[in-house]
Amino acid sequence: MTESELIKKAQDGDAKALTELVKRYEQTIYNFSFKVCRDREKAEHTMQETFMSMVKSIKQFSGRSKFSTWLYTIVSNHCLMMARAQKNKHYASLDDDNSLIDESNIADWKVTPEKVTENKELRNILDSAIDKLPYDYRIVFVLRDVEGLSTAETGKIVGLTVPAVKSRLHRARAFLRKELDKTFGNE
Repeated sequence: MTESELIKKAQDGDAKALTELVKRYEQTIYNFSFKVCRDREKAEHTMQETFMSMVKSIKQFSGRSKFSTWLYTIVSNHCLMMARAQKNKHYASLDDDNSLIDESNIADWKVTPEKVTENKELRNILDSAIDKLPYDYRIVFVLRDVEGLSTAETGKIVGLTVPAVKSRLHRARAFLRKELDKTFGNE
């Protein structure tokens, strides 16, 4: 069954169609939630809240955007609410997110122990820099540079114009570059 057929059935109250939509998107939503919220527990909570919101408001989905874009918007809103509620909290390490960094090549014989240690150190440095990004910049950075969404899709999700997305992305990248320069003594 196509996604649009599933959505139509779900909008008509078909519980099996809703279940299938959840199954199709649960890993994507969890991964995105984790990358933004930076904590497994928060990501799981956000994923649950997202799907509850999806079930409650599926009839409001008009089809003017991709379904995934609509879901990313819901996730972003839930993450933003959580971030505002716990502004000064610290988040989980990127080590906890296996989907963000592919470690499947670590067992490769070409990878030396020094290289593995280097990669972990670099990941910790990058994690620390991303952790310092303000939420508004982090969400744009994750959507564009981690999830690979277009600038227009990112703008639709976070409710910004394309120029505003580009500006925030530029500032996020500049901030991360500056943080990495401090760490590596290039300042």
